[in-house]
Amino acid sequence: MDDAVVTADAEGTITYAGPATTAPPVSPASPVREVDAGGRTVLPGFFDCHVHLAYAHRAHPGRRGELDPVLVTLDTATRLRQTLDAGITTARDLGGLSAGFRTAVETGRIVGPRLHTAVAIIGHTGGHSDFRLPDGTDLTGGEMAHLADTVDESRLAVRKVLRAGADVIKICATGGMASPYDQPEDEGLMEEEIRAVVDEARRHGGKPVAAHAQGTAGILNAIRGGVTSIEHGYGLDDRALDLAGERGVFVVPTLSAAFARIDKATMPDYQYQKKTRWSGITKENISRAIERGARVTLGTDAAIAPHGVNLKEPAHLVELGMDPMAAIVAGTRTSAELLGLADRLGTLTAGRTADLIICDGDPLTDIGLLGDSANVVCVVQDGVIRKELPLPTATSVRQPQ
Repeated sequence: MDDAVVTADAEGTITYAGPATTAPPVSPASPVREVDAGGRTVLPGFFDCHVHLAYAHRAHPGRRGELDPVLVTLDTATRLRQTLDAGITTARDLGGLSAGFRTAVETGRIVGPRLHTAVAIIGHTGGHSDFRLPDGTDLTGGEMAHLADTVDESRLAVRKVLRAGADVIKICATGGMASPYDQPEDEGLMEEEIRAVVDEARRHGGKPVAAHAQGTAGILNAIRGGVTSIEHGYGLDDRALDLAGERGVFVVPTLSAAFARIDKATMPDYQYQKKTRWSGITKENISRAIERGARVTLGTDAAIAPHGVNLKEPAHLVELGMDPMAAIVAGTRTSAELLGLADRLGTLTAGRTADLIICDGDPLTDIGLLGDSANVVCVVQDGVIRKELPLPTATSVRQPQ
């Protein structure tokens, strides 16, 4: 929409979004801060539904223990700010981030995306979440994962992460690329264990369950077990897509990690071999998921992928066949649905929370613009301007609906 206006009240709620010709008049005496987008594109604030903000890019979880915890906290706060400045006003952290960071953002102690956190990951011994050395030493100090090898242990692990303040339960339904003891095709928690996790989450406020799931067998186990979302989903086949469609399961393909350069010089050999073998499979299967209309949301796996360039993800979705507008919707409205926030966020609609960004240029004609945070010239969160760069005069504004 050209010549659009978005207004918000003092509580950070959108009061109008639409053509300038029908916008309500603003009293000259009203204490209103006006931002002229000057021909740029106004979009809802984006989500990243799969990040690991407690870790630097490519850092092994065990390396965090080598640093003073004060430095870890400050570095994490810096990554939160970088993520917000990239246009992500809401993020879901799926392993490693204390619930205290969520509270810190909510209470204004630090500035960053609105947070949902899993706190720690649940998986089985020797699986994708097992960061222990063969002698049993836990490289993460017990902060990153809980191991569960029976149905009862799975329920106990859920209770532990809920006690720690988790908003979402993260499980490993398969092996992974960066784990030394398994393969992406390997199954993780068994279907009955996944069912127990989902039931325990239901018993405690109906918390959603996100499943790290790369190989096909584990993806099927996770969907049959009742999870809310499939993370990565590299082995999605037609059976899994059919089942996910029937059950309304979301897919978070984390293409920023999948598209990352495969560098033998900087990767352990086991990771290099797995990434090389899966690269083509991943692109083929996610492309088919897009073609078939899966409920795709935006997630980058930041830490595995770089922090602060989260909105490169829509361009990857477009490369695999998604329409640019659909990619924007995946990162806004559909992601809000996944996090249970669609009544507040994800669209620029009167009554919703005023989360929005201004992009220099039109991402509907060049989706790659979003991937450079310098093009995200303004970020508004809860009606508060969190990032603002000079906005020279131009001619029109396009507001995706």
